[in-house]
Amino acid sequence: MKNYKIPREQLKQFVRGRGMCMAPDTVVVDGIPVALIYRVMPSSLYDSGWRFFTGTESNEYLANSRCNGVYDLNTVVNYCPDTLELLDAPPYTAFRRNDDGDWVNISSQVDWHQWA
Repeated sequence: MKNYKIPREQLKQFVRGRGMCMAPDTVVVDGIPVALIYRVMPSSLYDSGWRFFTGTESNEYLANSRCNGVYDLNTVVNYCPDTLELLDAPPYTAFRRNDDGDWVNISSQVDWHQWA
């Protein structure tokens, strides 16, 4: 059983009914700040298409299914509330934090075949 950084009873309601998203344990267990988010075409009715990362995860780490999870979008937004303003972006959109901590749209720099 995972020991989440934010206990369920402390989660705030930011969004409702927006679907599920993917996030690794580096976000929801370790509490490392999110530095990269992207949205792919949803793979199911309940998938929002959003994927959240700290930018510290290796390919090997991400390939380990025990280190990743599917969560309600609201749960992950609790770990990075400043992403709330980005959630209406369409699929094939990506954002990375710059050195000032601001979100920068990097969609045109992404090889979407690798993330689809």
